[in-house]
Amino acid sequence: MSKSAKIKNTTSPQYPTLFRRLAAWFYDALIVVAILMLAGGIAMAGIALLLHFNILDLAHYEDVSAYLTHHPQANLLYSSYLGAVIIGFYTYFWTHGGQTLGMRAWKLKVQNKDGRPISITQALIRAATAALGLGNLLAYNTKRRALQDVMAECEMIVTKDIR
Repeated sequence: MSKSAKIKNTTSPQYPTLFRRLAAWFYDALIVVAILMLAGGIAMAGIALLLHFNILDLAHYEDVSAYLTHHPQANLLYSSYLGAVIIGFYTYFWTHGGQTLGMRAWKLKVQNKDGRPISITQALIRAATAALGLGNLLAYNTKRRALQDVMAECEMIVTKDIR
């Protein structure tokens, strides 16, 4: 084992405060909204193509928005699509480097207790139990571990400045 690996294992990680978690969550929420706007635009372009080629008919709906919100199958499909975009965003970043853009800005990282990146399964569990960010409120009283961290068996740490 190298000297740096020994040092890494002997130092205990610093856990983020609730404020820091919520600040990163807010930053990520702004990014997710922008991504959802892009995803919605892509969906609208797809629907425009279906309408252009007469594959789709909005017969009983005044516009595409009414169709997507009132048609049972279209509503389910569109909502599932947007949900998959959100989960995909977080899953990708948590499993590839352990940091979303908001977490990087606030110097946070999610990882396994041994320092390895979390798995896709852990990321999906973490996303499912985050309760739209409310799971972070548990971090206030439980040694700074949020509900999603406990359920996914991982931890969020504060990264060190590299200068």
